[in-house]
Amino acid sequence: MSTIRRAAVLGSPIAHSLSPVLHRAAYAELGLDHWSYDRFEIDEAALPGFVEGLDSTWAGLSLTMPLKRAIIPLLDSISETASSVEAVNTVVFTENGRRIGDNTDIPGMIAALRERGVEKTDSAAVLGAGATASSALAALSDICTGPVTAYVRSRERGDEMRGWGERLGVDVRIADWADAEQALRAPLVIATTPAGATDSLAGAVPDAPGTLFDVLYEPWPTGLAATWSARGGAVVGGLDLLVHQAVLQVEQMTGHAPAPLAAMRRAGEEALAAR
Repeated sequence: MSTIRRAAVLGSPIAHSLSPVLHRAAYAELGLDHWSYDRFEIDEAALPGFVEGLDSTWAGLSLTMPLKRAIIPLLDSISETASSVEAVNTVVFTENGRRIGDNTDIPGMIAALRERGVEKTDSAAVLGAGATASSALAALSDICTGPVTAYVRSRERGDEMRGWGERLGVDVRIADWADAEQALRAPLVIATTPAGATDSLAGAVPDAPGTLFDVLYEPWPTGLAATWSARGGAVVGGLDLLVHQAVLQVEQMTGHAPAPLAAMRRAGEEALAAR
């Protein structure tokens, strides 16, 4: 009889998370009948107690907001990728009880873009300046050979993005959100903003747009993504990111590689369609 293995996603709010759907689909495809994956509503105050209470059946955790930084002091080590943006979305528990943190959002972004044929770009634009924007800059440090213009709503956010750029080795230029329509002329645009924030930009999509990476997956498509696609541009969506980062999590937690990308994406699409 196989030893029971457990994993879960933690965050607050968490009810909307598609992670259980994706991970369970992977377990089913891989024949890991003894594996389970759940979700837990956990905030920063409750996180230390939850982690300390885990037993040896636990293989790993996925972390979403607001826990990606709060988890770091509870870990034995974190990867260079996670350290580069001070954010952990993946924890793997080793056989000797160590807690290892990683960030699969960044390589997930790179893989999602590569899947759409974007290997390199000579410039890019980032809409927004939150936590996802710093991951976007980290991904761009790998694929962008020129400047990245970040469109932000405040000087403080601009300073933060400039700081991340210096840390990650990216030439970040700051522009005001009022000029965000100009971003749409870039060969690669990464929208990291909340639902509705880019709706007003849809009418400014150029006739021959490049590639749009919109990190939202619900509602989908966004107004910007729909117009972008209608005008012939390539669109990478939030589900693409979610699936690719989850693939890497499954591989790290279970030791089975490659994880079943197609089955995981199909499960995600079906779950969203049912909502």
